[in-house]
Amino acid sequence: MKAIQIHQTGGPEVLTVAEIPIPTPGPGQVLIKIAATGVNFIEIYFREGRYKAPLPLIPGMEAGGTVEQLGDGVDGFAVGDAVASTGVIGSYAEYALVPATQLVRVPAGLDLKQAAAAILQGMTAHYLSHSTFPLKSGDTALIHAAAGGTGQLLVQMAHAIGARVIATVSTQAKAELARTAGADEVILYTEADFETETKRLTEGRGVDVVYDSVGKTTFEKSLNCLRPRGMMVLFGGSSGAVPPFDLIQLSTRGSLFVTRPTLKDYIATRKDLEWRAGDVFRWIEEGKLKVRASHTYPLAEAAQAQIDIASRNTTGKLLLIP
Repeated sequence: MKAIQIHQTGGPEVLTVAEIPIPTPGPGQVLIKIAATGVNFIEIYFREGRYKAPLPLIPGMEAGGTVEQLGDGVDGFAVGDAVASTGVIGSYAEYALVPATQLVRVPAGLDLKQAAAAILQGMTAHYLSHSTFPLKSGDTALIHAAAGGTGQLLVQMAHAIGARVIATVSTQAKAELARTAGADEVILYTEADFETETKRLTEGRGVDVVYDSVGKTTFEKSLNCLRPRGMMVLFGGSSGAVPPFDLIQLSTRGSLFVTRPTLKDYIATRKDLEWRAGDVFRWIEEGKLKVRASHTYPLAEAAQAQIDIASRNTTGKLLLIP
């Protein structure tokens, strides 16, 4: 099978196409034939060495496909089933091994590309809005990168809950996407200071929560946008890692909370995995959640896909098609 491998950490050039044997599932594992693979910032972190993993590495944390072969002891799945997975490294390939415990069924009415586009970012938006800071009607949330894949889904979920959404984006085209997703206010951070605008829009009160996947360039100002005892949810670092931070500043800025969550801890049990994936897939089927997968690349162009997502000029979801 064809796969993308990393033999040493570095820039996009370290992503190389390799021909390797199709793996055989061991006990409790399922071999899936991949129809589409999601491209996410976490794969860049592994490629750069920011996240550690043994090399050579096949990157990729998200896929939709069909069951090709079952390992011993696997119940609940059959060859040919439509499935999706996330949190298992190795999906930049034509086939991948996934523990059955981390695999979910894809409803018959859902396309596998949609499933691949939604499973990681959809469940990320779900845990952010339903668990990390459980939004309620009347809350105000500041959402950075609101036209990105996770951003658009998070805006939709926050809007559905009844929260007021203040979104930040870089262009007018992205602003329209954020508004379509349900943002009440949109700030073009390339034209206005988002801290000043957020304070103006909240009449000086500040927001209840900031959902920030940008990191280095937004962190400090985001803290200033919070109301007393508000929460800063840092769930990514597309602009780079946040520098060392003196926690006393949380006290002086209003007894603030800061958390750095990750999806794996919010789908650590089968119950949570099925809850989050089930909600996301059902909302898509019902038309309540729109997934924008507007960029697709052949598997061999994985490096270009990572360059494009890192540029922060893309909107919606990027997919690799084996």
